[in-house]
Amino acid sequence: MPSSTIVRHSLHESLVAPLREMILQGELQPGDKVPEEQLCERFGVSRTPIREALKVLAAEGVLQILPHRGAIVARITEEQIDELFPIMASLERLAGLLACPRASDADIARIRALHDTMMGHFERDEEADYLRHNRLIHEAFFEIAGNATLSAYYQQILTRIHACRFVVRKSRYHWAAAVEEHKAMIEALEARDAPRLGALMERHVTGTTAGIARAFIARSQAAKLREAEEHARADKAPSARAGRRAALRTS
Repeated sequence: MPSSTIVRHSLHESLVAPLREMILQGELQPGDKVPEEQLCERFGVSRTPIREALKVLAAEGVLQILPHRGAIVARITEEQIDELFPIMASLERLAGLLACPRASDADIARIRALHDTMMGHFERDEEADYLRHNRLIHEAFFEIAGNATLSAYYQQILTRIHACRFVVRKSRYHWAAAVEEHKAMIEALEARDAPRLGALMERHVTGTTAGIARAFIARSQAAKLREAEEHARADKAPSARAGRRAALRTS
């Protein structure tokens, strides 16, 4: 009888994928503290496998583990935009080049249907559903490209920049620009124009998507500044009242 190898996965390895998906879906957003106790209840496990899974995601750059504070979802930075978005753009371009000649009529019809549904959500201002279909379209290109290594690299980078692509709210200007770029991509696919599709997908990431990411960072920084100013005013108020009371006692 031929021998067979049984591959055993540890408990924490089985938790990595659902935890990563929670981040990709926006259930946990940049800067959020990872609620270990709630995750233990949700998955029916102890803290040990949860923490081991969080260490794996931290090694991928998805999370940050802070001393005495636990894990938080990593925030995107300007430096990461400069570093990661050109890589993502190159992956998208290659996916378009590979997918275009491989796509069957059924594949093209499937992407067209996703696009039309996405457009309906855009017209009704249903951003969460729009973003979900947006992600499905991009994943479909990688699936049709038929290159497992390319898809793995895409998912790895996507997990680090997910919030700037498929979670954060866009300005109306950026949203309208993204829609027009998607229309052009669908037209290139249906025309089976691989070089044009690849170029459009690359520019989509380096242009509009990077602009959305930078706007997200600017809003986050402005919000943090406002919060710091409010805390400073709140701290000053009791001191001012104490000073007035002291002056009255000595008068």
